Order: sequence, then C-alpha cells, then structure tokens
Amino acid sequence: MEDTKKIFAKIDSYKDFVVDVQTKMIACPAVSPHAGGDGETAKAEYLLALLKTMKFDEVFVINAKDPKSKTGVRPNIVAKYYGQNKQKTLWVMAHMDIVPPGDLKLWKTDPFKAVVKGDKIYGRGSEDNQQGLVSGLLTVKAFMDLGIRPPVNYALLLNADEEIGSTYGIVDILKRHGKTFSKEDSFLVPDGGNPQGTMVEIAEKNMLWVKFTVQGKQTHASMPKAGINANRVASHLIVRLEELTKIFNKKNTLFAPESASTFEPTKREANVPNVNTIPGTDVFYLDCRVLPCYNNEDVLKEITRIVKGVEKQFKVKVKIELEQCESSKPTDKKAPLVGAVIKAAKAVYKNQPKAMGVGGGTVAAYLRNKGYSAVVFSKLDDMAHQPNEYSSIKNTLGDAKVFALVALELK
Repeated sequence: MEDTKKIFAKIDSYKDFVVDVQTKMIACPAVSPHAGGDGETAKAEYLLALLKTMKFDEVFVINAKDPKSKTGVRPNIVAKYYGQNKQKTLWVMAHMDIVPPGDLKLWKTDPFKAVVKGDKIYGRGSEDNQQGLVSGLLTVKAFMDLGIRPPVNYALLLNADEEIGSTYGIVDILKRHGKTFSKEDSFLVPDGGNPQGTMVEIAEKNMLWVKFTVQGKQTHASMPKAGINANRVASHLIVRLEELTKIFNKKNTLFAPESASTFEPTKREANVPNVNTIPGTDVFYLDCRVLPCYNNEDVLKEITRIVKGVEKQFKVKVKIELEQCESSKPTDKKAPLVGAVIKAAKAVYKNQPKAMGVGGGTVAAYLRNKGYSAVVFSKLDDMAHQPNEYSSIKNTLGDAKVFALVALELK
C-alpha cells in the first residue's frame, strides 16, 4: 500500500514530462509511407534517444523491411525493465504511426504543433496512440525513480504500421522475432476503451467481408424479358442472406449491445449510368461480424449454399470473392491479466469495469492467435482520427496508475 501511494504521487508529478514528450512526438508526423507520409523514423529516433537516458535493462530496435520507406525499413522499439522474475514480462504495446490529419480546414490549430489548453493536449496522434505510449512510459519511469523492481519484467513494445494493417509492426515481429516473447508473457494494449474507463476488451468478433458480383444480361428497360436484371437478382440475394442471422443465432453478452453475429449489406457499386437500361452486372458487399464461437469457413459454406439457390432460381452466375477474412481467439476471462486490469481500473477510477468484446478488429488479435493473453484498455475521450484530436493529461496519468497496479499484481 505504501509503495502504491509513492508510485501514484510520483506519476502525478510527471505532468510537465507528459506535455514535453507529447509535444516532441506531435512534431514528428509519423504517417505511413503507404499513406503519403515519411513513416515512424523521426519519432522512433526521438523515443530511442529518450529511452536510452532512462534505466532500462534492454533497449533495441527491430526493423521491418519496407521498400516504400525512405530508409527502407520501419522501426519497432523494445525497451525492457527487469522484474524480480525475469522469465515473465508484462508488455505495454503502443503504436508510433498516426493517420493523416485529413481536411486541415477542420482543424483549429496546426495538427503537428502541440497546443495545451487546460487538461487537453491538441495534435494529431496525441490520443491515438501517444496517450497510451506515454502512460506506459510514466509507469516504468515511476518504478525507476523509486527504485522499485516489479514482480515480473515490465516492457514497452512500440510498433510501426498499426494504422495500415501491422504488416511492418507486430505481424513482422511475431513472424521473424517471435523469440522476443515467452509463452508466459501478457500484453496490455492501451489503444481502445471508452470515456468511463470501464471497457476491458478481451475478445473481438470474426470479420468477414464478402464481394458478390451478379452476372445477368443487360437489355433495354422496355424489354425486360430479353435480359436478366442483375439489380433485381442482387436485391433478392441480399434478402436471402438474411437467413444467416437465423443460422448463426447464438448470443454472447460479452459483446452487448450487439450480442449476436451481424450480416450487413453495405457498399454497392454503380451498375448502369442511365435509367432506361436494365443492368447485366450488379456488385454489392456484405460485412459479417461473427461471434468467435463460429468459424468463418462455416459462414462461407452457408453463403455459397444460398448463392447456388439464387443462381438456379434466376439462371445467373454469382461470383463470390473474399475482401477480408480475419478471426481471433478470445482472451480467457479468468486469465490473471484480465482480473488484474479490472481490479486496477476500479481502484484508480472508482468505477465498475468489466470484460467486454468488440465488433471491430484490434491489433490484439495477432497476439491472441499466438496464444498470448492480451487485454485492450485505456480511458479515452474517443478523439482518434478526428480533427482537433486531443489527449487528456488526467487520463494519461490515470492509465499509468492502472498499468502500475497491474504490473504489481502479476506474478
């Protein structure tokens, strides 16, 4: 208890440090080279220099080759502070890359010059994901300054490329440098949450994006019997695909309020440019968010069955293409990390946090599929990707306290 009070007081004393680190990172526009930017190099160089001034026991860089980067690589940083048990590590994983600022007319300030107004630090990347990165840094800084060695190692994993698929970030690390981690390691990912600090994300729905191309026969609208209206067939198929909700009808309260699998027709491509032509081709997409108790392969089998029935009924051909197919195993609700995060968040924020699932994909999926316990948690004001993005200093300090309690809890 005495250590906890000292740690909290020390973290609270770091407000100026928070502003300084955020200001310097915001000035390094780490937009992916695949989105027209220069990548994470400048930000990584700043962070690497900072980390080397601290009392980390290990600091090194894992470079992923990327021909689009000016340097030819995308940097990922590992900084480890040894605990009493050097065989296990709590990793705090944050990403260095950011999204472009978007329409500059919507910004009230320069997105790459930090502006501090009260509790808020404005700038692109300030919340996504620099807030989580700084929180993770504050925790270990407090341990170092107080001479505390946590029960297990505490490490920062600062990734590249999270915003555009993680190919040059955690995916590359797991593929080529998997020995960086041990089977007993846990991962805390401060890259998702809610303003209340109650969301402890441990699972996500499987994601399946399917493209359907209906091939009928184009003709003049005054002679419909001479053709096959692909628009009508596609519309009929969309209605038939509603059967999926009855077939995959289980519910899981972990994902409330969307506790069931969802199958939503979304994008539709233009078919013909004029009103008086019956289209011979129609293309639409289905967004499937499937509970992890089901396999995407089983969903695809049912989709294929439905499509074959429509093909036979209307004498058309329907091409099925996968645009995206991802799935991950949930982190066990009984995993020590889950309980530790819930307990810590409750202690710091005086709230009622609980384990939850989300419909969208997170970077934690890559870790879960490798068998690691991974929890996504942060107290956020949901400013990610928005104009006038800001980070809350209070949330940054609060999350650092949560991470400290988690680190002290794990054995």
